[in-house]
Amino acid sequence: MSGLVTGDAVVLGLQPARLPSRALAVLIDLVVVWAVYLLITLALAVATASLDEAAVMALSIASFLLVLVGAPIAVETLSHGRSLGKMACGLRVVRDDGGPIRFRHALVRGALGVVEILMTFGVVACIASLVSERGRRLGDVFAGTLVVRERIPAARVAVVPPPPPWLVGRFAGLDLSAVPEPLWLEVRQYLTRARELDPVVGRRLAERLADELVARTGTPPPPGVPADAYLAGVVAERQARDARRAFASPSGAPGVGAFPGIGAGAAGGGAPGFPPPGATPPRSDPWRSDPPRTEPSPGAPPVAPPVVVAPVVDKPVVEGAGESGARRTGFAPPA
Repeated sequence: MSGLVTGDAVVLGLQPARLPSRALAVLIDLVVVWAVYLLITLALAVATASLDEAAVMALSIASFLLVLVGAPIAVETLSHGRSLGKMACGLRVVRDDGGPIRFRHALVRGALGVVEILMTFGVVACIASLVSERGRRLGDVFAGTLVVRERIPAARVAVVPPPPPWLVGRFAGLDLSAVPEPLWLEVRQYLTRARELDPVVGRRLAERLADELVARTGTPPPPGVPADAYLAGVVAERQARDARRAFASPSGAPGVGAFPGIGAGAAGGGAPGFPPPGATPPRSDPWRSDPPRTEPSPGAPPVAPPVVVAPVVDKPVVEGAGESGARRTGFAPPA
């Protein structure tokens, strides 16, 4: 991969095209261009049979320049660096910063391509591409361009095999904080390629990695557990911890501070058991429908809120109630 730096200081990882793919793309372009040039030459020969030799020579030079030089330049400019051969091979011409090329880049590449490819039959272009670190010919060097691969085969993702079912959860209390990342990478590589290794070599490698894990964690594996199963169980435990840490809520507990509840006041910013400022408490009865609210018109006088009068309940008069009984009946009880 080639590290191209854009104008925004962003590093682009692009894979430069090498000589075999570029040679095949140029060969396809040359076959198409020469076929079109021969057809145009035959048509001009028939059409200019009555002209003199100087006119025929001028038309031949003009057709050569337009078809073999101008056509590739126009195609690369309009397609932003993709000719027919490059489309077939999955290539593209880009600038040194990874951006699309313009007319000036295509013009410099096409002008030097006449010398590199047409006049020397591609010898100069092949030598320059072999010498260059990124496979560039002279036209690319002077134009400030690079031919990169657009279709890159997807890398096969290696899946770590799961541990045996009877080992799931056995390493929940294991301290994995002292295990370095290079050791994790070695363990993962071994587990993904264990079936491709020789049995004896694989067993020795698994024992060595298991010993290193035991030295880092300080806890020996359970008795009777093979080294490869121990490695698979520890890696599965680390993946489970990473998954729990990745999907955990930011506050540490799911749902805390979302709406009022017991113990939710500290997370929400209010008192315990009360909603935070600006929050709307949930309705206790989701099936209850509140009466519609009517807004008064702008010119109507303000309406006073209704006065709710509590009902008066008469209490029975009890003899011997003292002052309270006299105040309620108007008669004093007998002494």
